[in-house]
Amino acid sequence: MTDDIGFEEFLKVDIRVGTVIRAEPFPEARKPALKLWIDFGAEIGERKTSAQITDHYTPDALIGRQVVGVVNFPPRQIGPFMSEVLVLGISDAQGAIVLLAPDQPVPNGGRMH
Repeated sequence: MTDDIGFEEFLKVDIRVGTVIRAEPFPEARKPALKLWIDFGAEIGERKTSAQITDHYTPDALIGRQVVGVVNFPPRQIGPFMSEVLVLGISDAQGAIVLLAPDQPVPNGGRMH
């Protein structure tokens, strides 16, 4: 169980949809990861991130895929790479991350409500 938060606190988390436009391996990462560049539409633009999603995804399979991410966390240095967004996922039964995504195409930059 987690602590309750107010609706106003929840609204501070800016969760948006974007399309992966580039993806490549991240061999310098301590744990297996991929580097992603995501188009979040005209308002936010392109953001990059590192994601430990190698169990279920390859770089080629991610190109053109829509993902959901938090776009208002501060950037975070991960080795030689600056991560600017947190893509969201859920652990499967084995602990590997499965990405969250809309079940139908939506405009890039669309905000979750």
